[in-house]
Amino acid sequence: MKNSILIVEDEKALRETLEYNLTNEGYEVETSADGLEAFQKAHTGNYNLILLDIMLPGMDGFEICRKIRAEKNTPILMLTARDDEIDRIVGLEVGADDYMSKPFSMRELLARVKAMLRRVRLMQEETAPVAVEEPSKEVLVFGNLVIDSIRREVRINHQDLELKPKEFELLHYLAINRGRALSRDKILEDVWGWDYTGESRTVDVHMRWLRQKIEMDPSQPKRLITVRGAGYRFEG
Repeated sequence: MKNSILIVEDEKALRETLEYNLTNEGYEVETSADGLEAFQKAHTGNYNLILLDIMLPGMDGFEICRKIRAEKNTPILMLTARDDEIDRIVGLEVGADDYMSKPFSMRELLARVKAMLRRVRLMQEETAPVAVEEPSKEVLVFGNLVIDSIRREVRINHQDLELKPKEFELLHYLAINRGRALSRDKILEDVWGWDYTGESRTVDVHMRWLRQKIEMDPSQPKRLITVRGAGYRFEG
């Protein structure tokens, strides 16, 4: 089955260029030039990936991303009109998986699309139900924190936490490497994939989200520790 992609871009020439190249790569492609229409398509459709511009009529890309992420985990690649760090950070904050600054090369965009879809496929294969004789070995317990890698669930004080897929993967990765200082580059390589082309700030953003969910005082974390000059360390 072909992967389906929704292109949300109000610039006609770029939208048509993206559609042409992605269709030639074998993807099923739909397009939208309006924010409200795009959200309705994303809400009712079942896409494997969404390419999302920020500046749109009707509803901007940040709001679309926020609304989509509230109900779905569809990978989102945001397209920014400028190389503005604020745009990139806000995009990550509202749930984008990656971003590209215009102008960009079509070759790089196609490589990003392939990499994102590959990561999703591998994640789905890894989380497919498997027969295990001793599932307890897949449950990590650190005091009141429980990380269940079979069910992909995290609980604190017997209360389930709502974690995004990448938040769970990051927390689980840090937990199984308990006590080790891990660099941002190492975390990106092992959690996001060796072919991830984004910046290490992605790790910082996700760590901030995790601290808000599992730390008593996110400003003084006891489990997700910053290692100055190195990266991060998990303490159980």
